[in-house]
Order: sequence, then C-alpha cells, then structure tokens
Amino acid sequence: MLMTGSQYEESLRKRDLVVYLFGERIGNVVDHPLIRPSMNAVALTYDLAHRPEHAEIMTAASHLTGRRINRFTHIHQSTDDLVKKSKMGRLLGSLTGCCFQRCVGMDALNALSITTHDLDTRRKTDYHRRFLKFLEYVQENDLTCDGAMTDPKGDRSLAPHAQADPDLYLRVVERRADGIIVRGAKAHQTGAVNSHEIIVMPTIAMREADRDYAVAFALPSDAPGITYIIGRQSCDTRKLEGETFDRGNLFFGGHEALVVFDDVFVPWERVFLCGEHEFAGGLVEQFASYHRQSYACKVGVGDVLIGAAQTAAEYNGVAKASHIRDKIIEMNHLNETLYCGCIACAAEGHREASGTYMVDTLLANVHKQNVTRFPYEIARLAQDIAGGLLVTLPSEKDLKAPETGRWLEKYCRGRADVPAEHRMRILRLIENLTLGTAAVGYLTESMHGAGSPQAQRVMIARGVNIKEKQAAAKRLCGIPEE
Repeated sequence: MLMTGSQYEESLRKRDLVVYLFGERIGNVVDHPLIRPSMNAVALTYDLAHRPEHAEIMTAASHLTGRRINRFTHIHQSTDDLVKKSKMGRLLGSLTGCCFQRCVGMDALNALSITTHDLDTRRKTDYHRRFLKFLEYVQENDLTCDGAMTDPKGDRSLAPHAQADPDLYLRVVERRADGIIVRGAKAHQTGAVNSHEIIVMPTIAMREADRDYAVAFALPSDAPGITYIIGRQSCDTRKLEGETFDRGNLFFGGHEALVVFDDVFVPWERVFLCGEHEFAGGLVEQFASYHRQSYACKVGVGDVLIGAAQTAAEYNGVAKASHIRDKIIEMNHLNETLYCGCIACAAEGHREASGTYMVDTLLANVHKQNVTRFPYEIARLAQDIAGGLLVTLPSEKDLKAPETGRWLEKYCRGRADVPAEHRMRILRLIENLTLGTAAVGYLTESMHGAGSPQAQRVMIARGVNIKEKQAAAKRLCGIPEE
C-alpha cells in the first residue's frame, strides 16, 4: 500500500510515544509547532509517490512481492535503482529545503539485507528470514523507519565493554527464550518521533569482549521502555511564535532526538544480529557507504540556497555585478560537483551475494568528504551575497506594527520595485539555511552525519589501490618491477 501524506499523518496519531521537550512530556507530538514542520517534510515523501511526474523516482517494484512500493522501503536491485535514489534525494531536498528523514531507514534496510544474508550463509543462522519478514511488513504498510546507529560513546579512547558506564553503547543485558532485553541510547536521531519503526544497529566494529554490544533489531517506535528527548536547534523557538516568516522556511523543518532504551524487550523475530561481533564492522561500513551516498539531499538544499542567494542579489540591485555573478557560478560549480559524486558512486555500484546492489564504497566516501566542505563554502558565499542585514533584520511583528512598520518599509527596501517584505522573507530563508534550524541539516549534518570526516578519510585510504598507481608510474618511466 502506498500511503498518502494525510494517511501517514493519521498513522502517527495512533502511536503512544514518550517524548520530552523543554523538560516536559509532549502529549500531541504530531501537532507540536516545533515538530510539525519535520512531519510535513516526511509527509511529502508520501504525497510525491502519487504524482505521475515523480512516480518513476519515488516508487519501485518490490523484489519480494512485485507490488509498487515507496522507494524509501525498497531494496536496490540495480545500479539504476541506486541512481534513482540519488535523484530522489536531490528532488526532495529542493522541495523541502531541509532533511526529509527517511533516508537513514532506507539505508539501514539495505545494509541489513546484505549483512543478514552473509551471516546466515556463514553461520547457518536465521537472521535473513527474519529480516525479509520484517521488510515485507515495512513495504506492505509503507512505514517510515528510523535507522539508529550512533551511540553516546562516552570516552572515545575506550572500547564499549571498557567504559566506566557500560550503557554508553547500547547492549544486550539479558537473553531469554522469547527474546532479548536491551539498554542504552542512540543519539542524534533525525526524525525519530516521525517514524513508525526504530532499526537499531551497532556503531563501530566489535571484538569478542564487546559481543553484547553487537546487536541489531527493529521495534515499533512506541515500544515500552523507549523515551525520546528532543534536541535544541538554533532559532528553534521561532516556530512557537505563530505563522510568521521569521521562521525562514514556512512549511518544512527537521528535528533530532536522543532515544533512550531502558530495559526494552525485543522478540527474537525482530533481532537481526546478536553477539556475532565479527559482522558488526561490515554492517557499519555498508550502512555508512549507503548513507554517504544519501547526501544527494544536500545538493537539493543547495539548489534552494543558490536560488535564494540569486534572489537576494536581485533584490539588492547587484545581480549584474561581476563578482556577484562569479560567486553564483562558484556556488553552482560546488553544488553540481557534489551531485557528480553521488551519481558516480551509484553508477559504479555492484551486486552483493544477497542480490542487493551496493554503491562503490570508495566513491561514496569521496562524495561524503566533499559534502563535509562544499556546503560550508556555498553557505559562506550566500551570506556574502545577502549582506549584513541577514543577521540584524527586525522581526515580522515589527514590520506589521504601526509604530515601526513604516520605517521598515522605507529602510529595509533594496530595489524600489521590490517590497521590503519580499526582501525580508528571502533573507530569513538564507538565515534559516545557514544559521537557523535548517543549518542543522545542511551544515552540521554535512560535517558529522554518516560518520566524521576522518572516518571517510580512513575508508578512502583503505579503498584506493596505491600499489597499482605506483606500478603505473614506474612502468611509464622505465623502473623495473620489483
């Protein structure tokens, strides 16, 4: 079943989540003004699947049932699937101007499809059958999944089992005949309270001593014992000020949460890894490579920011200045270079033993390394073009107040034929994307999402065949093979 956005919203209202924000439990999560914009972004992933012009990118045929499903629940069956995934990310980024939250669940599903198959082949376990049963349930009900990988980690110099507090990495605290009991937390969980299911994975490679931490499973987001604590974002309380354009993005947004698992029961049918520590590292790397490809979304958000910068330049009356035109060209150059990376790692993908298509790991990490840099430069150039009023602009309420509005109409205007309000609106959008709540998804997430920049450099060093490059150089200059 392909849900619509309104059906998705209604499905969220049926859950009984335990969510805290500003020290108080939230009763109505769906309609809370700080969370609602992020829910709107996810809802769009449902609505676009019903639009004929986007159906090819937004939907796919299930390899399990043959039925049409949302691509966010699909297991990649070809390099074409991987390319369409990147195109889908750019499309949604350009339409929402923020994180639309479903990529991490999609990447978790695909990584688990590979790991569980490999595990069963080598260990004669039953994880892959369990996973496929869960996958079919997700596809048939068009569910949004939160992929939960990042642990709090505590002292980064210590292994999970060596931490002063053993719960700083999520772990199995009890194995029972009917399932397991887990305890710990997952941090930085994008869109967690907008999800139907939480898919938990280990966050690093494990050794024998850490076998209790080598665990992967899925649970309904409102399973007993799960608590969500919503994180703060820059300028987040502007969303509490009513329908004002000071929010920048009037329709969409994101949220992050710390998700606490306080002795939560997981039935065996929902467990996909439990103690097989030697498979944890592979699962982490597969998920990370998929998710580094997923940063095609930043290209879409970059499209919005470039459009906003061009508009601001026109409103300021400087769009034809040579240095402004050159900055816009540079922004586009950087943004399209990011797009090259996500398309390349998709086109160079390969088939795994499970039948799932995997991106080219080296190129995915090169792409994500660029993502840690280029959006920051695009944002800097946008701020340069926008001007200082970006951060000193009075509020919409001041514009509408009889005592001050006339002065703002007079002194916040750029070109005479452009209303001051229009100029203020576009500046607020640039502020939102580069300094406000959306900057979490566009900048900080670009830096730390899907692993730190150093993690990508490690993978690049591992993936490059330096001996082959040396051999090519020696052959051309006549140095004999050793």
